[in-house]
Amino acid sequence: MGDETSTSVAAQSQEPAAVGAGSVKQQLSKLVISSLRTTVPEVDVEPMVEVCTAKFGDYQCNNAMGLWSRIKGSGTSFKNPNAIGQAIAKNLPPSDVIESTSVAGPGFVNIVLSNSWVAKRIQDMLVNGIKTWAPILPVKRAVLDFSSPNIAKEMHVGHLRSTIIGDTLARMFEFSNVEVLRRNHVGDWGTQFGMLIQYLFEKFPNWEEIGTQAIGDLQTFYKASKNRFDGDPEFKDRAQQAVVRLQGGEERYRAAWNKICEISRNEFDLVYKRLTVLLEEKGESFYNPYIPKVLEELDNKGLIKESEGARVIFIEGHQIPLIVVKRDGGFNYASTDLAALWYRLNVEKAEWIIYVTDVGQQQHFDMFFSAARMAGWLPDQKEKKFPKTNHVGFGLVLGSDGKRFRTRSTEVVRLGELLDEAKSRSKSELLQRLTENGKIVDWTEEELEATSEAVGYGAVKYADLKNNRLTNYTFSFEQMLSDKGNTAVYLQYAHARICSIIRKSNKDVEELKMSGAISLDHPDERVLGLYLIRFAEVVEEACTNLLPNVLCEYLYNLSEMFTKFYTNCQVVGSPEETSRLLLCQATAVVMRQCFELLGITPVYKL
Repeated sequence: MGDETSTSVAAQSQEPAAVGAGSVKQQLSKLVISSLRTTVPEVDVEPMVEVCTAKFGDYQCNNAMGLWSRIKGSGTSFKNPNAIGQAIAKNLPPSDVIESTSVAGPGFVNIVLSNSWVAKRIQDMLVNGIKTWAPILPVKRAVLDFSSPNIAKEMHVGHLRSTIIGDTLARMFEFSNVEVLRRNHVGDWGTQFGMLIQYLFEKFPNWEEIGTQAIGDLQTFYKASKNRFDGDPEFKDRAQQAVVRLQGGEERYRAAWNKICEISRNEFDLVYKRLTVLLEEKGESFYNPYIPKVLEELDNKGLIKESEGARVIFIEGHQIPLIVVKRDGGFNYASTDLAALWYRLNVEKAEWIIYVTDVGQQQHFDMFFSAARMAGWLPDQKEKKFPKTNHVGFGLVLGSDGKRFRTRSTEVVRLGELLDEAKSRSKSELLQRLTENGKIVDWTEEELEATSEAVGYGAVKYADLKNNRLTNYTFSFEQMLSDKGNTAVYLQYAHARICSIIRKSNKDVEELKMSGAISLDHPDERVLGLYLIRFAEVVEEACTNLLPNVLCEYLYNLSEMFTKFYTNCQVVGSPEETSRLLLCQATAVVMRQCFELLGITPVYKL
């Protein structure tokens, strides 16, 4: 990369950097900002610090070329980008973070981290907890709108993606000290309830006495009422009247609606419990009372127009308008979503509002967000200011035939049944392995159950999360439950193996982390140590870009780096045993935190 000049920073008088204050990249960026202010005080510029892929450094500052294009010809004393790079390196404040710098080619400032600082950062994490590695995000409160099934319909594999992607994003934000309002925007209002309530009244006039038994299996009940609705025009009329009476607040209709919602909610909660997902329900009905005032505000701002009997907002760049009141005077998704956004901005005071749905709804969200900007609720996208909204789209779950994943009877796959099978397959494979290696005697039935569940459910989650969410992925139990390659099962084995190494040392790691010290003299120790301290910036990147697969990739790479370290660096019985056991423990702690953020329960023996 051209001529190199090096500067040692280690010999200069140092002020200790605050260990644990944000990610490594954030800490280096602070140092670079200070240097840029000295180097080019007349230019306002953001620091450009990235992990260095070249052999010359661990991180790289790439500001020089951009700065040169802005200041050349303006009477600057700098002759070229390399000279700017040299100045940036020279003006970095003294710090115990940086061992040395070198400048390559057109001003790339390569930064080598101090081994002792990296070791101290890892040791401090072991003593004070992984939470000290939480990145610093630019918001304090966010709404995550995810899962959002429809009342009276069972959760199916399509809801799996929204539920686990949303949960992982929420966990990452919460780890980063953001208050997350986890919102389940269930479909609990609308025309289908007239059909369900009318069917209930006619089929079971005494439904209040027999309660839940009247409805029985909600899926069967829904199909029966839908068949009646589609095939009997008179029933359809009565059902439509039932909607009016429900929305008018008649007590008998409200009671039936509450009962249907309660049964549905209980079924959802069983799935959420198995997936260890927490949500607070604020469904469509919650926002319904806010719609008239919100539409009045938009109307007063001149945004709502009449079009073919409906009330709409025309959005620049879209051929069709956003309908906010239907021809029959009823409200729709757009009116509810606008009311919900108003509530989240003005009542819940959220700075970042994130919606997790399939990519097919992208246009709806584009138009709805545009309407909010037209109303002055959100800043212009170019300004990169808060509050802001994002649609987190995701692709389809496919079967082995490349089509939408369904059962043989072309039904959508029920989520509960899918989780049952994942656990069952996981247990049979675990039993077979333990029987073959003679270790079955060491396991209780409770351990087998808990491990099968953790591995089975974790495999389903990870198989989804490891993909870029925008792509479709093929659902395959065989692949997701494989113990080879980038799977949750492989990673669970890797974690259990580290735990086994620590157990077999017969050393008290809690005592070692207080009395021992980490050294990174072997190249593979250093590579592992550097990758461990990147954890915070990986979480930061995954949050900023709303991409859980970034964390999955980190977790898999970490396990691979640990394998290389363990292969080349003897742990138990070596002169470096204490230091290396602490590196083992640090790797296990970071892996467990990754599992936690992905909603996966780690296992300690397999």
